[in-house]
Amino acid sequence: MDKMSVNEVPVKGKRVLVRVDFNVPVDEQRKITDDTRIKAALPTISYLVGEGAKVILVSHFGRPKGQVNPKYSLAPVAERLAELLGQKVTFASECIGEAVRQQVDSLTDGQVLLLENVRFYPGEEKNDPAFAQELAALAELFVNDAFGTAHRAHASTEGVTHYLPAVAGFLMQKEVEIMGKALLSPQRPFVAIIGGAKVADKIGVIENLLDKVDTLLIGGGMANTFLKAQGYKMGASLVEDDKLDLAAHLMLKAQEREVLLELPDDVLAATTMDADASFRNVQIWGLDEDEMALDIGVATSAKFARHIINARTVIWNGPMGVFEIPSFAKGTQVVAQAMALCPGTTIVGGGDSVAAVEKVGVADKLTHISTGGGASLEFLEGRVLPGVAALLDRPQAKN
Repeated sequence: MDKMSVNEVPVKGKRVLVRVDFNVPVDEQRKITDDTRIKAALPTISYLVGEGAKVILVSHFGRPKGQVNPKYSLAPVAERLAELLGQKVTFASECIGEAVRQQVDSLTDGQVLLLENVRFYPGEEKNDPAFAQELAALAELFVNDAFGTAHRAHASTEGVTHYLPAVAGFLMQKEVEIMGKALLSPQRPFVAIIGGAKVADKIGVIENLLDKVDTLLIGGGMANTFLKAQGYKMGASLVEDDKLDLAAHLMLKAQEREVLLELPDDVLAATTMDADASFRNVQIWGLDEDEMALDIGVATSAKFARHIINARTVIWNGPMGVFEIPSFAKGTQVVAQAMALCPGTTIVGGGDSVAAVEKVGVADKLTHISTGGGASLEFLEGRVLPGVAALLDRPQAKN
């Protein structure tokens, strides 16, 4: 956890390769529709510019599968970044090669160069040592500020660290320190809220959290599997029948660990998953055969909210229902509002939960919103993230 940060090493006059996550959404005209990820990298980039470093940015964008594809060019990002930084950002049409080296050599202190999509090269996702070495040769220091890709051992996240001293950017540092502290030394009560469609997607997260939390709130489609494992008839709801034994095991483990595992007492049920579907609030024992549980109910929302508001540490990953449909977004909205009212540390661990808190308008009232989807999940599972593990430890961390 205790990794060196960019402000702990000399950078003035140095060529600094910075891994950022500029995988932003764009419309059909390739206009950026949400620049949150670009803004999240600004503190590190601005610091390096201010300290007189020669900044070389590298990022992926989309899934070009190792092929050059203009659809996935980072050129529009260079333009938006220049606007946000208030200075020129030079764009390189490649990541490696003589032309790029010349552009790097022409940089003066405080200037910024953005390389083309690193996933245009098959060596990136293969973590090819030759490609990583050529990328690393552009710089004298590596800064990883892309937590969202830290769970991938790619050339631009892990490979380059074999050839350059590697430290964390401010965003990476914040992600690791805030989420790490919550998992290792949380203020209590410690409440985790886990939602989403399937138990299978969150097995590792639930198992890891059962050793750490005081209360675990389970909503979303995955709650149906737990409820069926308790003997309830779930009608036409999404249920993972092959995970019933696992759900029973997790509930037994919670009991053994003296963790309060809370499931829905009531749900919003409908016969179709449509925006105009008629629905009702029903106790979990009262579902009709043709009904699906599509959101937590009113009583459950209130119960979950009480646990959240009274907590000192809260981590949330996954919506409580089909929140894309307004009729079935109420449970997720209540959880987001309760997070905003909680006086403790409140962390949203990536994925759809981020979209939910932004939609409800409470993002600025939370302690931390993770920029990493898969990386956040793996971090919550307690797994080692290659992009983090490869960074230099602080000297005292070795003692």
